[in-house]
Amino acid sequence: MDISQFRREYLWGGVSRADLEQDPVTQFSLWFDQAQKTTISDPTAMVLATVNSDGQPSQRTVLLKYYDEKGFVFFTNFGSRKAAEIRENEKVSLLFVWLELERQVMINGSARKISAAESAKYFLTRPKESQLAAWVSSQSHKLSSRQILLQKFQEMKRKIGEGKVPLPSFWGGYRVEPTEVEFWQGRKSRLHDRFLYTLTSDRSTWSMERLAP
Repeated sequence: MDISQFRREYLWGGVSRADLEQDPVTQFSLWFDQAQKTTISDPTAMVLATVNSDGQPSQRTVLLKYYDEKGFVFFTNFGSRKAAEIRENEKVSLLFVWLELERQVMINGSARKISAAESAKYFLTRPKESQLAAWVSSQSHKLSSRQILLQKFQEMKRKIGEGKVPLPSFWGGYRVEPTEVEFWQGRKSRLHDRFLYTLTSDRSTWSMERLAP
């Protein structure tokens, strides 16, 4: 199928160096707040790219749960493909795509496990059925049928009853500690605005450069 003529202009607006904060996390907060005020169904959705020991990249969408100057946190099963690849290579990339604003934010850095206490604090905020689901899903492993998964879920539901669901030892969070953050704003005629923040070698400040589109 030839879809080469499917195109549109990006006319929402531009961004200049003077518009940007010196700190990329502060700048991310501004854009994230704007994304939350639009019709974007889930502004927390981000593509996580990892690479295995053979150099093969893989991607999936995960949800940002919180962030600060230390990094960007998501949660997963430690037996999943993404976790296995992070064990082999902690270098990862995150990508937020906010098409309604004609914006993208790319974050490159290292993914490291957060503490069990920090994971438990978040786990307790999840709906109970989501907590149970974390126990019964052997994420990324082969599953002969959905019925088996549902049976395991019902068994766990009966086992726990009205009690509290404990944090699984095989489940928790990763914090992506950024070393590069790129902000992309679509512009007319494909002359997009791109600004790259790079963490300095002493990890104390950020440099900023405009990139060609």
